[in-house]
Amino acid sequence: MSTVNSETFFEMRGICKDYQMGEETMRVLRDIDLSLEEGEYLSVLGPSGSGKSTLMNIIGCLDTPTLGEYTLHGREVQELDEGELAHLRSREIGFIFQNSQLLPRLTALKNVELPLIYAGVPPRERRQRAKEMLVRVGLEDRMGHMPNQLSGGQQQRVAIARALVGNPSILLADEPTGALDQKTGAQIMTLFAELSAEGRTIIMITHDMKIASHARRVVHIIDGVITEGGGTEDA
Repeated sequence: MSTVNSETFFEMRGICKDYQMGEETMRVLRDIDLSLEEGEYLSVLGPSGSGKSTLMNIIGCLDTPTLGEYTLHGREVQELDEGELAHLRSREIGFIFQNSQLLPRLTALKNVELPLIYAGVPPRERRQRAKEMLVRVGLEDRMGHMPNQLSGGQQQRVAIARALVGNPSILLADEPTGALDQKTGAQIMTLFAELSAEGRTIIMITHDMKIASHARRVVHIIDGVITEGGGTEDA
């Protein structure tokens, strides 16, 4: 598990991202400077079209910047090849999406095991670790259930367990309550607060100010530019 300390292990400096639109170049991210310490709980708040999805893809090593430097755990991401990026994604980043993206023909337990299968973890160990994570998110009695036998909130808890099972450095959550009703969304935010209190590093991407306010620190992104916002001390 991540341990809170004073070392900045995540840093972006001068990040820009351009896309070619016919003969024109569109700059989607503009000189992004962003740093985190281990154990921080950060929300990136912005409307549709603000550049937050592009930023998420770069943070998650799903895309690379056009300009600038991105360092994660001492590795300069923009200098890694595709294989090294894939390894970094699997080892350092746990992804949580708006829709849980569970495989429908696998049980909750098997869905949580998947990242460990790809990582080559032996069957007995990965099963034990998957069980521990499902217990952690309160689904000890749902391990053998298929996704269609689970509520939306339970499916998202399975997705969170899957993101946690590889013990990543960062949990990267993209609109994690967007497909949930208000009550269930509040339960997921409570779980995030518990994970943050345990020392997990969380980056949450959202357009919803109420959801963003659960984080300890909020930054705003508008037209590809980041500005520092405020957090909430008792979230």
